[in-house]
Amino acid sequence: MQNSKNDIGEKLNINKKFFSKIGANYLIYVILTLIFQIILVNIISLIQPEYLNDINMQTILSSIACYILPFPIIYWLMNKLEHVEIEKRSVDAKKFIIYIGITCVLMMIGNQIGLGITALLGGAIQNDIANPVHNLVNNTNIWLNLILLGIMAPIFEELIFRKLLIDRTLKYGAKVSIILSAVLFALIHGNLNQFFYTLLLGGFFAYVYIKTGKVTYTIILHTIVNIMGSVVSLIFSSSLMNIQNSYSTVDLIIVIGYTLFVLIFFIIGIYGLKDFKRARFNGIKTQIPLKYPFKTMFLNYGMILFVGYFILQITAQALS
Repeated sequence: MQNSKNDIGEKLNINKKFFSKIGANYLIYVILTLIFQIILVNIISLIQPEYLNDINMQTILSSIACYILPFPIIYWLMNKLEHVEIEKRSVDAKKFIIYIGITCVLMMIGNQIGLGITALLGGAIQNDIANPVHNLVNNTNIWLNLILLGIMAPIFEELIFRKLLIDRTLKYGAKVSIILSAVLFALIHGNLNQFFYTLLLGGFFAYVYIKTGKVTYTIILHTIVNIMGSVVSLIFSSSLMNIQNSYSTVDLIIVIGYTLFVLIFFIIGIYGLKDFKRARFNGIKTQIPLKYPFKTMFLNYGMILFVGYFILQITAQALS
């Protein structure tokens, strides 16, 4: 009996150390993004300091510091951990359209939850909780939004939070991988407004990646979400304002087209979610079952530091 307890304790410690390394790796990634931002800002301040007052230049520098520069390092760190190859499966057009619909529904639900909670907290602390992404999107050049937020961000974020992470945690089971991918993805956005919809989307994208083994699918879904939020929504808002001021056939077509798109895919997504409870991971076996999943995943030094850092950041952002 004593040997059995010792074996369980030893396995728990080994698995906790594994997840601690993951937490530490992602914390290093976050710290690197801050370091690279400081370096780039100092370089620009020496060359053309006036650029630092340009929101477009700030967005470019932030994207380089958050994605391009630190990616090789997080890739190297995660590559030191054992990983598994997920069998690749293609999905037909009908299934992928349902995936798009589910993505739209989860985005809307998560966004409404976030708006509701931030409104309640804002009322409680008597201070409006700002949405930094909303301010960024509305003030940055729409073409930069398309390239950096609509295309670059989804590619790097899916590689970092789906491909690199899930390939190394899937041995503990699909549910463990999905939960960890969703939580880390939501936290790293660093603000309360985005937390809830990124949590839902992160979990669903993890499901799609595990189901298909193709990160290309999740990149496309992520790209659709980001382009809708950072580009199409701006065009829609502009057209809606134009219609209120003066009649325009083009603006009317844009407003009607956007509304129909959202409505159609919302209905498709509700239909897809209805059957989602029957989802199965065929061929995906849990190689290392965890007796205490939450304790093993999150109650370790690396994860506590990572999660703690972002809880402090989100709290500070909400109170500022």
